[in-house]
Amino acid sequence: MLEHGGRLAEAAVHYGIAIDDWIDLSTGIAPSAYPLPAVPEAIWRRLPEDDDLEAVAAGYYGNASLLAVAGSQAAIQTLPTLFRAGIAALPAPIYGEHPAAWQRAGHRLARFAFDDLEAACASADTVIVCNPNNPTGERYARARLLTAAAMLSERGGRLVVDEAFMDATPEDSVAGAAGTAAPNLTVLRSLGKFFGLAGARVGFVIGATAMLERLRETLGPWAVANPARWAARLALADTEWQANQRHRLHDASRRLTELLAAHGLAGGGTALFHYVATPRTAEIHAAFARRAILLRRFDEPPALRLGVPGVEAEWRRLAAAVEEIA
Repeated sequence: MLEHGGRLAEAAVHYGIAIDDWIDLSTGIAPSAYPLPAVPEAIWRRLPEDDDLEAVAAGYYGNASLLAVAGSQAAIQTLPTLFRAGIAALPAPIYGEHPAAWQRAGHRLARFAFDDLEAACASADTVIVCNPNNPTGERYARARLLTAAAMLSERGGRLVVDEAFMDATPEDSVAGAAGTAAPNLTVLRSLGKFFGLAGARVGFVIGATAMLERLRETLGPWAVANPARWAARLALADTEWQANQRHRLHDASRRLTELLAAHGLAGGGTALFHYVATPRTAEIHAAFARRAILLRRFDEPPALRLGVPGVEAEWRRLAAAVEEIA
């Protein structure tokens, strides 16, 4: 199994620091989650059916051609099995579950530099990208992705875009075109990052109707638990909270960027994380961990990813650690 952020219990044991004393900045999950009320008792007793989650999601994503799944991870693992094995091209680096899933399904991997999207489209059967990229935060313009989808369509190919970190900048999303204006485009979305509901395991696949039906059959009935569907519906419908969350995250992102850049740790990122490529990756990661601050470490290439802190006490602890370590 691949390594991911959020391995807090493991870090607590390794460094001998109680788990409640840590600041976990390793996941890119928003520090302020959507404030859910108590789950009504009846929700626990019902099978996941007869709600309007898909309709609410269609309004949020601007596309009714979608399917609710148990987090985008379920789609990442299953999508490659729906297509005949061929060449699957992905930028390097990218979220590690993507290449692992396509290779496991029998596809031959081709890796490309993030800026070489068009060259990848000229030879691959499927191109898979994260936009913004995970972990670097690089992004493609919306028009460029739609052009890439058109290039692939001419060759009978397809484009898969993972938009797990897109919610803070919805104007850049291609979700509205998936399966409609761009029939060969599939978009993955998640409520785990921006909404801070990673534990609910709710995501959506947006794309062509025929592909979604194959996916639905593969995943089987009741793929998303009823309490998770109930929570997702509330979060996706609350436009006022979403607007406030975007302001909070953009303000926090600017503050984090300024803090790190002032100490020689400039890099890229999104509203939810900052990415720093540095040969000191292992040293800095360990130094933060000894101060009970967990970062995400990457070895190929050497880099760190830091999510945004939440309360002011966490900001002060992070600033003190950066001052001492950088």
